[in-house]
Amino acid sequence: MAQIRGTTDRRIDALLTLLAENSTIVISGAKIAKEIGVRRQTVWRWVEKLRELGVKVKGHSGEGYHCERMPDVLVPRMLAPQLSGTPFAKHIYHFFKIDSTNNVAMELGRQGEPHGAVVIAEQQTAGRGRAGRAWVSEKSAGIHVTVVLRPSIAPAQAALLTLVAGLAARDAVAEETNLALDIRWPNDLLLNGKKCCGILTEMHAEPDRVDYAVTGIGVNVNQARMPAELAAIATSLCMETGRVHSRAALLVRLLRHLDRYYNQFIGRGAEPILKRFAEVSSYYEGKRVRITTANESYRGTTAGLEPNGCLRVRREDGRIEAVISGDVAEAP
Repeated sequence: MAQIRGTTDRRIDALLTLLAENSTIVISGAKIAKEIGVRRQTVWRWVEKLRELGVKVKGHSGEGYHCERMPDVLVPRMLAPQLSGTPFAKHIYHFFKIDSTNNVAMELGRQGEPHGAVVIAEQQTAGRGRAGRAWVSEKSAGIHVTVVLRPSIAPAQAALLTLVAGLAARDAVAEETNLALDIRWPNDLLLNGKKCCGILTEMHAEPDRVDYAVTGIGVNVNQARMPAELAAIATSLCMETGRVHSRAALLVRLLRHLDRYYNQFIGRGAEPILKRFAEVSSYYEGKRVRITTANESYRGTTAGLEPNGCLRVRREDGRIEAVISGDVAEAP
């Protein structure tokens, strides 16, 4: 694996895994230190760091430590076994705090990291969405993940990768919550009309081929409330269901669905992706929308997708417009 500054020390990963696998017993600090190859003072310091992340580690004076409940930190050793058989199991980069998972993934792509490398952060300080918008990343409350993809496609088809990721996120959240979800083209997952997930795909390409692409997915999972400026338009799984969800279980679901949809796309082309989008998105056809681009704003009715994944909109004067980029909002 590539050497990237700031990645979580593998020994902290080992500490979490050791505590999780022995959650019913107290493990002495000396044994932990020996198992993961550090001094006892380091064990204490790292346990404090885990507590800051919400991991319930109880200390027993003179005896050691044990986890009061299964930790929900997205470290490689706990995820990799559940991703066996997918390309996402072998190269997982975890950060407690980082500016943007997409930034790291783009650098990994530049360094030649293979298809399926995964970048995960417990917290982002400069997460972003489409058009450079900020993505609020509360510590250890959501999923902030980016995957490196190396599809043999033309740049004009890259928009389909966002649809692939959106379908994967939609299926994972639906299975986790049993709630009805909608996908607002091209990259927003909606629960009761509010956004709970966003996707950003970036790429490095030659004129005729994609060298590599990175697809970042942000899911609001366990936030108890949204900032005041987002309360009317954003939500979380916890807010909608009234219960806390396992981020690790949801991420595994998401990546497994992503592998499935990606393989469909690469093996059979756009057709199965477009068909599935039509099945699960009310924005596919017949939705009254307002389109806002850098140059204009207009209203119309959605009329399906182009083969490359662009949204077709019938303007009020009857013309069909292919929307390559821009904001889509439901119109009265």
